[in-house]
Amino acid sequence: MPGSDFLQLDPAAAPAHGLADWLTAALRAGVADGRLSVGTRLPATRGLALQLGVSRGVVVQAYQRLTDEGLLAGQRGGGTTVVTAALPAPEPSAERRRTDVEINLSPGLPDLSAFPRQAWLRAERAALGALAAADLGYGDPRGTPALRAALAGWLTRTRGVRTTPDDIIVVNGVAQGLALLVQVLRARGASTIGFEDPGSRGTRAQLHQWAVEPVPVPVDDHGLDVRALAATGCGAVVVTPAHQFPTGVVLAADRRRELADWARAGGLVVEDDYDAEHRYDRPPVAAVQALAPEAVAHLGSVSKTLAPALRLGWLLAPAALRDELVERKRWSDITSPALGQLALAQMITSGAFDRHLRLVRGRQRQRRDALLRALADHLPRARVQGIAAGLHLLATLPDLPDDRGIAAAARHDGVAVHPLSWHRVSPGPAGLVIGYAATTPDRLREGVRRLGRLAA
Repeated sequence: MPGSDFLQLDPAAAPAHGLADWLTAALRAGVADGRLSVGTRLPATRGLALQLGVSRGVVVQAYQRLTDEGLLAGQRGGGTTVVTAALPAPEPSAERRRTDVEINLSPGLPDLSAFPRQAWLRAERAALGALAAADLGYGDPRGTPALRAALAGWLTRTRGVRTTPDDIIVVNGVAQGLALLVQVLRARGASTIGFEDPGSRGTRAQLHQWAVEPVPVPVDDHGLDVRALAATGCGAVVVTPAHQFPTGVVLAADRRRELADWARAGGLVVEDDYDAEHRYDRPPVAAVQALAPEAVAHLGSVSKTLAPALRLGWLLAPAALRDELVERKRWSDITSPALGQLALAQMITSGAFDRHLRLVRGRQRQRRDALLRALADHLPRARVQGIAAGLHLLATLPDLPDDRGIAAAARHDGVAVHPLSWHRVSPGPAGLVIGYAATTPDRLREGVRRLGRLAA
C-alpha cells in the first residue's frame, strides 16, 4: 500500500476497519496542532485516496465530518480549505476525570456549521442593491414591509397559519416576543400563566423574570392536558404543540380543538412553534393559530434553522393585543435591525431558505439515526420519545433513580446532557434530554457510549 507525504500519514498503521474514523482523527489532530493552519487547502479527495490506497469515499467522509464540525469548508473551484482552528484533543486516560465538555449533547444547540454563508451573502447583496437611502432610517417597529410580506406568505404555506403582513411583528427571537407578550399580560393584571410540565426550564425562568408565575399543566403522550389547564384558572398558557419540549410529543388533534375552544372562550394561547421546521418521519402539523387566530399569539424564529446570532423572529399578534405589543416593541428597541430582515426576506422569496431547510433536514436525519443506533447499542433499556421531528429526543430510564446524578457524572466525563428533572415541576420518571443537531455522528456514538457506561 503506498504511503503519503501529506501529514506523514502511514496507511499501514490504519485499522482494518474504521478507515474514515482514522483519517478524520488524523486530520483533526493536524488542524489542532497547527500543521494544517487556517487557509490551508487540502488535497483533492481523489488524489489523497490514491496516495493512501483507500477508496475515495473514505476521504470524502472524513472531509465531510470535519466540515460538519466547522473546521473545513468547501470552496467553489477552490477545493477544501481549513477555515478555523481546533482545540487539541485531550489525552485519553482511564484514571483522569474530565471537567471540560468535549461532547455537547445539550438540547437547543443548532448546527452552526450548516449556516448557508454563500446564500446569505447573495441575499445581502441583492437586498443592499435594492435599498433606498430612506430604508436606512429607524423604520417601522413592526419590522420591514418586505420581511413581513415574505413571512406572511411563507408561514401560510408551510405552517397553515391565517395571517397578513399587518398581523406580524418582527422580533429579536422568540425570547423577545415572549417578553413583550408577558409584559402586556402583566399590565392587564395577569399574575399567573399556564406552562407545560415538563417544559423548558429556561422559559420558566424567563416568565419568573417578568414577575408572572408559571403554573404547571401536565403533559402526557397526547400533549398538554387542556382540562387540567382549565382547572388552573389561568387566562393564558405557553405551549410547544409542534414538538413539545422536552418530551417531543405532538399535541393530538382532539387536544388542539379543545385548546382552541378554551382560547375562544376567553383565554390566550402563546404558541411557541418550537422545532416545527425539523421533521423526518411525519408530515408537517399545522399551527394551532389556524384554529383561533383571534386568540393565539404565534411565535417563531430562525435561531435553529439559520443561526441565533441573527436575532430574527416573528410574533403573529391577535388583533386585541397588537397595538400594545407594537408600542412595547417601540419602547424596547425602536425596531429590529433592518439589513438582516431584508436578507431573510430575499432568501424566502428566492426559494433559498426552503432549499437550505431541505439540506439541513437531510443532515439532521442522519444525526438522529446515528443517535438512535447508539442508544440501541449502549442504552437498550431506554424508552426513546420524540424521534419523528425536532433536534433532540428524550430517553427515559425506568430503573434510573437519579437523572441529575447521571448528568453530573457525564459532565465530569466530558459529556453535557440535560436531566429530565431539570425541566419538570411535578415528580415523574427519570430521563435524559439529548440534543443531536450540533454533533457529528461519530461524536454522538462516543457520547452515548460514555452515557451507557455511567448508567449501567
